[in-house]
Amino acid sequence: MDTDRRTETSPLRRIAAESIVVAGGGCALLLQIAHPAIGRGVAEHSDFANRVMDRFHATMTFLTAGLFATPEEFAVVRRQVNRAHVPVRGREDGSGPAYNAFDPSLQLWVSATLYRTMLDLHARVFGALPAGEAEAAYREFRGLGINLQVPAERWPATVEDFEVYWQDMIAGLRVNAATLEISRQILKPSGVPLWMRALLPDARLVTAGLLPPSVRDQFRLRWTEKERARFEKRMRLTAAVYPRLPLRLRHAARDAYLRRLRRAAPAPAPAPPAD
Repeated sequence: MDTDRRTETSPLRRIAAESIVVAGGGCALLLQIAHPAIGRGVAEHSDFANRVMDRFHATMTFLTAGLFATPEEFAVVRRQVNRAHVPVRGREDGSGPAYNAFDPSLQLWVSATLYRTMLDLHARVFGALPAGEAEAAYREFRGLGINLQVPAERWPATVEDFEVYWQDMIAGLRVNAATLEISRQILKPSGVPLWMRALLPDARLVTAGLLPPSVRDQFRLRWTEKERARFEKRMRLTAAVYPRLPLRLRHAARDAYLRRLRRAAPAPAPAPPAD
């Protein structure tokens, strides 16, 4: 299929096509809500208890559309995201800092968490990217962020600059009672299919293992030597088995999200007849 041919020539598309990136969703969400402004916005404008999967699917659909859909399909998804963001704003008061879903600095952090967890998982399963491919993947992801509301100049210029930005942001993350409650809804969601409930313990282990220690501690996630050993064993097993799976299985999540967004996107209007 055409998306597979594009994947072969693009480090980022090759990484994002892998279903394994879905396993980083919990880590990315927790990193996002640990930002004081984003956490307040989610607490005041979101219903994670009842819509965890809707939120997760929306994020994955946007990422998939930005990398694999046509420009027309991505434009539909982008308009949907923008409409959802319109009411998400609040002034600074005693409950926390001001927030606005269109704030480029907040959108940059959301995008950064997706990029970092995706690259982290890929490195654990396939090995670290060569320096040249890492820079190419980063440049391409910057383009995806720019397609929302993050101007090019707001992104760190290089992979090394991004690492400095990342560490500075991690140091400023703060978890309060509201975001701690949201994290419990993310890690132990209600109303999910039975088959998914069986996967939740492993998902919680992977989420905790991927989080920076300081953030993991703030979310009060249990992390003893036993948990660490289980996580490392799970990553070694995944690295031994997952790359040997057929591509149709490894790309199944991407293909499912493409079908999902194409069912939701209106068909393009027919071209007017020629005179």
